[in-house]
Amino acid sequence: MEKDKEERLLVSELVKKALIGFIPVREALLKFPPDTKDKNIQAAFHALVHLEADEDLRKRDLDYREEQDEYLELISQILASGEDLPDNIIRNYEKYYKEADIPHAKTAIGNIKSFLRYLNLD
Repeated sequence: MEKDKEERLLVSELVKKALIGFIPVREALLKFPPDTKDKNIQAAFHALVHLEADEDLRKRDLDYREEQDEYLELISQILASGEDLPDNIIRNYEKYYKEADIPHAKTAIGNIKSFLRYLNLD
């Protein structure tokens, strides 16, 4: 249980740093806890992926940018508290993705999993 809290705190910090531009989004994504099954962390991963994917839209639509920033701040605050994200946030991503594409651990098993993902076999 303590590991879950530590991972959520780490992810909370990564989301904040990416949101304020302290680190690039891609760097934050690569620093997520590997192989996590925590649906809360997976939802945060998806939210950050969308932050990067929506870069052009964020430049054109300031209201969208503000709403997305507030959404990511909320995710960061909840994870920092160690609490679970609301079910609707988690379900929103599960609708479209079986699991987040979080990097695997840098071990032999992790390398095999990464290779299988590359082949689209996992």
